[in-house]
Amino acid sequence: MSDRRSFLEFCSTGLAGAALSSLLGCSQPTFAGDVAATRHPVAKAKRAIHICLVGGFSQVDSFDYKPQLERLHGKSLPDGAKPQTFFGQTGLLRKGEWDFKQRGESGLWVSDLFPHLAKVADELTVIRSMVADTANHMPAMFQENSGFQSNGFPSLGSWLSYGLGNDTDSLPTFVVLPDARSLPNGGASNWSSGFLPALHQGTLFRNGSPPIRNLFSHKQLSSQAETDALRLLGDLNQSHLVMRSGNDLLKARIKSYELAAKMQVSVPDAIDFADESESLQQLYGLHDRQTAACGRRCLLARRLLERGVRFVQLYSGGAFGGNPRHGWDGHEDNRENHQREAGLVDQPIAALIADLRQRGMLDDTLILCTSEFGRTPFTQAATGKLGLGRDHNAEGFTVWMAGAGLKRGFAYGETDDIGWRAVTNRVTWPDLHATVLHLLGINHTALTWYHNGIERRLTNVHGHVISDVLS
Repeated sequence: MSDRRSFLEFCSTGLAGAALSSLLGCSQPTFAGDVAATRHPVAKAKRAIHICLVGGFSQVDSFDYKPQLERLHGKSLPDGAKPQTFFGQTGLLRKGEWDFKQRGESGLWVSDLFPHLAKVADELTVIRSMVADTANHMPAMFQENSGFQSNGFPSLGSWLSYGLGNDTDSLPTFVVLPDARSLPNGGASNWSSGFLPALHQGTLFRNGSPPIRNLFSHKQLSSQAETDALRLLGDLNQSHLVMRSGNDLLKARIKSYELAAKMQVSVPDAIDFADESESLQQLYGLHDRQTAACGRRCLLARRLLERGVRFVQLYSGGAFGGNPRHGWDGHEDNRENHQREAGLVDQPIAALIADLRQRGMLDDTLILCTSEFGRTPFTQAATGKLGLGRDHNAEGFTVWMAGAGLKRGFAYGETDDIGWRAVTNRVTWPDLHATVLHLLGINHTALTWYHNGIERRLTNVHGHVISDVLS
């Protein structure tokens, strides 16, 4: 009897009480129609990593080989075309800056811009016919993450958190690893939970120490003092919650305190690479100044997934604000820009793929590598001039995936002969998002949240699963 009384007392106070009430009162995913009758695909992936190359990386310099563009180098666009460009300048056609070769057993075309990724080409599923609705960085970033051009809508990671929950109660469901140089355009709006409950938003792990602000007290407290403080906080939170049962932000705050207590143990363990072999750290490039930052993010991503985190988003590049060295925005000199940016990420990302494969994790992990748009095959220069930079291009660009449920060493879709516009099997962001949800076992038309009179979903009223890329 005393043990039962002690258990009930423990569950009614402090962080444990907050945790119990949160678990009992948590919302369940809403699926459109009759839940019992809703058909969801068999999940091929349990978790995912989304790598965001911020700024718009060039498809014609990386994964979309265009021999015709080499022949037309220095010439005007065919048929006197006058495209609408972001900066209103249309120079002459410029061939890819790096040599292309067919890689691996699959023969997938990958340029020398990514020599390390070229070695794992047989793991890649390349989509060469992406299109976006805008060539403006911030709305394009929002669309890449949420399917909508404006902020206030839940991101892909938030929908996955809501739809699938987590495999651990000691780490967040959705973790964001930003570039040390800058947050991306739009900042935290890119990993917002929007109108979903606040607990589904991404948790930012900062570069450096500590990775999460205010996780540990700045003042050392005795064990008893800390226990008493947490117990009082739990009691106050519970009384507030009783009076404000519909307050989503308060529920999320209580949940965050409960999670934070567990993260005081789980986060130091996750970010400590001491148990990783020297050879593996070298594989990720941790000892090279150029690759160390991205290498740490990639290795940390793998360690977080191992520990039950559902979705990790990793950024390379940040907001531009007048600094062209913060991302893939190659307006002035695309070769110099892409050589620098690819040098930061190529080895670490290839290492992540190889590491996941070696551990048997790639069979149930999805990797997604995207950019908000691509770049033009003609230069950003005055008419009739051959410049060095490339402008934004939302008409046709490349993303790639790897891992669970996908055809390996496979290319899907085509742009025209010069790599400007998608002409075969065009893929929109809703299509890509629908495919990601499908691979993780969710029917994109069924996962919804009622908001402002509408059953909202990640793919709005659009999107279809790209069945041809599925294994």
